[in-house]
Amino acid sequence: MNKNLLVYFIAIGLFFGISWFVIQEGKLLEISELGEINLSNDIALNTSKDWSVIFSNHFADTLHHPIATLILQIISIIFVARIFAIYITKIRQPTVIGEIIAGIVLGKSVLGTFFPEFSDFLFPPSSLIGLQFLSQLGLILFMFIIGMELDVNILKQKAQSAVTISHATISFCFFLGATLSYFLYENYAPENVAFLPFALFMGIALSTTAFPVLARIIQEKELAKTPLGTMIITCAATDDVTAWCLLAVVIAIVKAGTIIGAFFTILFSIIYVILMIYAVRPLLYKVSAIYASKEALNKNVVAFFFIVLLVSSYLTEIIGIHALFGAFLAGAIIPNDINFKKILTEKIED
Repeated sequence: MNKNLLVYFIAIGLFFGISWFVIQEGKLLEISELGEINLSNDIALNTSKDWSVIFSNHFADTLHHPIATLILQIISIIFVARIFAIYITKIRQPTVIGEIIAGIVLGKSVLGTFFPEFSDFLFPPSSLIGLQFLSQLGLILFMFIIGMELDVNILKQKAQSAVTISHATISFCFFLGATLSYFLYENYAPENVAFLPFALFMGIALSTTAFPVLARIIQEKELAKTPLGTMIITCAATDDVTAWCLLAVVIAIVKAGTIIGAFFTILFSIIYVILMIYAVRPLLYKVSAIYASKEALNKNVVAFFFIVLLVSSYLTEIIGIHALFGAFLAGAIIPNDINFKKILTEKIED
């Protein structure tokens, strides 16, 4: 033991001694480069600073570092969200409702109104982009899980009914939005925007579904694998895809005065769905057949499915639909092997 300590102290002393020697030689280079006068002024300036000032400046810099800010935001969001989720379940409401209320409390509506300085410290505008991207990544993973829990066999049986129900509800909501635009156009329409695109946008705005929120409620009520849950999720997915395609039409009309841009969005969406079902899905079936056990499903296989998920999300995002739909479809085409889905879900769900 004493021998080990002796070797330890000799090694530490030797390397620190060499490092100190190199630092001293480096200072000589600094003197020759900058001049002795400038160096002496810097030394005098540094030594004249109060240690409390140095510490406070250092603490202020680290306190506002982007990573420190992001961690503090995550802590605050998780803590407040769980508090409201606990209380909202006591009145038999889904936890996602409590989490939405937590977001309102932490946002500009409550915290920003009554404690603006603390709100600016906790959620500075420069940090919101990073927080938004992080939240979107979480939603992508969540929608992938929801897609995996979807019973494709039931979906095939109910597909026609789901499309009928979805488009019927979209038509009604679109009618309400377009009618509302008649009363809002004069006071709220942006400059140089005609009534047609404004009315179309208002109609689409009321036609979209809060897909992730609905999925959370379905999952929490353990309805995802039931015929009712499958029908609801399918209708919501159809709603969103239709609404995003209609939105592409509106954007194309506003920007170029034509629907050519929207045509490409719809065309690429159809091509994407066909490729996912008839090209990617058979490949996933082969992979799942080989790695169906918990021991065989290693990190490389999980990484492969993550790549499929992210590529699917990326494609739908650049097509103009939404990354969440890509994640949902990537989960939906996962093979129906219950054991395989269970193992994969356990690795990423939490």
